[in-house]
Amino acid sequence: MVLIGIFGAGGYAREVMPVARESALKTFGPNLFELVFVVAKQAGDSEVNGHRVVSEEDFFSDKAIEKYFNIAIADSGLRSRIAENAISKGVRPFECRAQNVVVMDNNKIEAGAILSPSVIVTSNVRIGRFFHANLYSYIAHDCHIGDYVTFAPNVHCNGNVVIEDHAYIGTGAIIKHGMPEKPLVIGKGAVVGMGAVVTKDVEPRAVVVGNPARPLQR
Repeated sequence: MVLIGIFGAGGYAREVMPVARESALKTFGPNLFELVFVVAKQAGDSEVNGHRVVSEEDFFSDKAIEKYFNIAIADSGLRSRIAENAISKGVRPFECRAQNVVVMDNNKIEAGAILSPSVIVTSNVRIGRFFHANLYSYIAHDCHIGDYVTFAPNVHCNGNVVIEDHAYIGTGAIIKHGMPEKPLVIGKGAVVGMGAVVTKDVEPRAVVVGNPARPLQR
């Protein structure tokens, strides 16, 4: 039996679990795998939405023939730490991709992506490790997305955009297209607020909001 752990048991993890189930059925076939929620320490419910909830310790010590994982947690730093720990223990990343996701030509998506229903990736896109693309988001041509980047629902990322590692793009944000010789760049660890319209580069670790997006005044 193959064991697949989805780290997290909150709202987003509960949304990801049906997508993981679709992907596991396609990859392994019925009755050949078990999907579980994995939490830091066992507490509260032992089952959520029909799936067991297990501690990290129990997941890593399980004697399953094969073990895989993904991480349904928005915090990119925590996602990175969990991924590094799991991989160091010999557990393999598992991509969760909804059946109606559209991925067009000549794209490269690294390990551990979660692609929710109605996500579209067009052509010549490069996406890093453990990317989250929530409902109805799209990425247009010639974009480069770093590691541990998060798209909340309905993000519109137009062509020739570079989004560096650990950036967070909020619900309904629109990112203007760049040019082949000068892509629009969203820096490492930047946060783009809900509904923001990004028309120019965003500095690393900056928080931008509004239309057009401007740095948040603290």
